[in-house]
Amino acid sequence: MGNIKLGVNMEFVRHEDKNFEWGVAKAAELGYEYVEPMVHWGRELLSEAGYFHSVSMLDDPLRIKRACDQSGVKLSGFSAHTPLCKPEIGVEYLKQAIRFAAECGAPVVNTDEGPKPVWTTEEEDHVLMRYTLMEAARVAEPRGILLGLEPHQQYSRNPAGLDRIYALVKSPAIGINFDTGNSYLCGHDPYEWLERVLDRLVHLHAKDISVRQSASDRGKVTGTPVGCACGEGVIDWQRVVEICRRSSRDIVFSVECGTVEQAERSIIHLSKWIH
Repeated sequence: MGNIKLGVNMEFVRHEDKNFEWGVAKAAELGYEYVEPMVHWGRELLSEAGYFHSVSMLDDPLRIKRACDQSGVKLSGFSAHTPLCKPEIGVEYLKQAIRFAAECGAPVVNTDEGPKPVWTTEEEDHVLMRYTLMEAARVAEPRGILLGLEPHQQYSRNPAGLDRIYALVKSPAIGINFDTGNSYLCGHDPYEWLERVLDRLVHLHAKDISVRQSASDRGKVTGTPVGCACGEGVIDWQRVVEICRRSSRDIVFSVECGTVEQAERSIIHLSKWIH
């Protein structure tokens, strides 16, 4: 255990105007062993036309499995971010994502608390989150799917806040999807925070933050969609690898960057420390 594998979040092809299958093939071409698809409800124009990588959960989940099998890659998990504070959205979205993941072989479903309703209090939001997570956990447990809670929004922007969300429901299906970039931008030490959640870590978003973004945004935001190429920003990847090697489980580093070129440079840099 404690082996580290390299994967890529499908956001790396967001600007390529190509479909999911093209993105999976490109990830394999770059040398990634795993991919993390993004799934959505319903239908939307760009994905249906083949100009965007997200997969509708109204599609056959075996579409994802076939694309991965054809390209020789595996699934690290799903990017299934939905507002836990809004159960009218989050409950059914997560339950469907979990069932979808189980059928196509994705072991982890990643999410965060999402933007909160404008009219609720903090205490009310935590009751709402507990409801959403309980419903999701009851579907995830018998299927062997893990939920990865990510530091990304108003309540998870600090270690204590993420711990509080994690503790809302006692379930072996709930773990942490740590995001190196978000934790840094929130104004915290990402290495100390990673150490704190290591025994609950189920997945890792390998996100680097440029010096420029660090100077302008650190301490002012709760996260960012994607980072720069790993190795070209402020994150010490050798240190992150050393910490994760002490995990009791194998961990996939899912690179979160915004272009194919950044994904290529990221795998070259991360491979120096992982292989």
